[in-house]
Amino acid sequence: MVIRNPRGEMPFLDHLEELRWRILWSLLAVAVASAIGFGLVYYYNVLDLLIAPVRAAKDDPTFRLVYLSPADPFFITLKLGIWVGVIMAFPVVAYQIWSFLSPALEKSERRAIIPALYLGLVLFVAGVAMAYYAALPVTLQFFESFQGEAMVDVLEIRETLGFITKLLLAFGIVFELPVVIMVLTAVGLVTPEFLRQKRRHAMVANTVLASLITPGDVITLTVMMMVPLFLLYELSIILSRGIYRRRAEREKSILQPDTEPPPGAVEAD
Repeated sequence: MVIRNPRGEMPFLDHLEELRWRILWSLLAVAVASAIGFGLVYYYNVLDLLIAPVRAAKDDPTFRLVYLSPADPFFITLKLGIWVGVIMAFPVVAYQIWSFLSPALEKSERRAIIPALYLGLVLFVAGVAMAYYAALPVTLQFFESFQGEAMVDVLEIRETLGFITKLLLAFGIVFELPVVIMVLTAVGLVTPEFLRQKRRHAMVANTVLASLITPGDVITLTVMMMVPLFLLYELSIILSRGIYRRRAEREKSILQPDTEPPPGAVEAD
């Protein structure tokens, strides 16, 4: 049992004890969810869902990836099961992290971070969905267009799945830009004026990042990544402006409290 003093603070050893239990509960949640994820991957053909864009790029519904070791099918299924388990256990892990850190945050910081967590989850799913349905097929077709007459492709399952998951995660992480800006604004490291001044620099950085994540022709590069990144940056400015304005109003109310007497009160001479 964790004991707090009247100010809500805990001794250092109690913090370590609480952290230990938070980590244990998180690991237990990941382990249970990974066992469930292994069953889902094995019985519901999650692997087919991941290699569907490869089959579409080759226009061959029966195309299958090759493996080089007898143990590869098992370990690939296990790895995918763990990834599915991590995703399923994420709400529990996030709750444990939040429960450990929230007592050290100010009320205003908690108000800013809680919406950021929900927004971050939505944006991550949106980024992964865009990569799966739009960017990944175009990227695979782009690579298929090179040296098809001189080489025959034999796609190995580990390398291919690694390429697919990296692209999906890259889009999901990049779409977290507004969340990062919200947190930086909440802690006072970024202002809306700074973001507006650095808009041109951000466009150049977005172009370089888009060219690295999404190889392809200019139209694909522009539509698939540059436009979403630009829109996400503008959304970040809007969110930053709202957080900055609320914080400024709150500081102003603290520095200049309302000294007007309530209605019906008798003023002193």
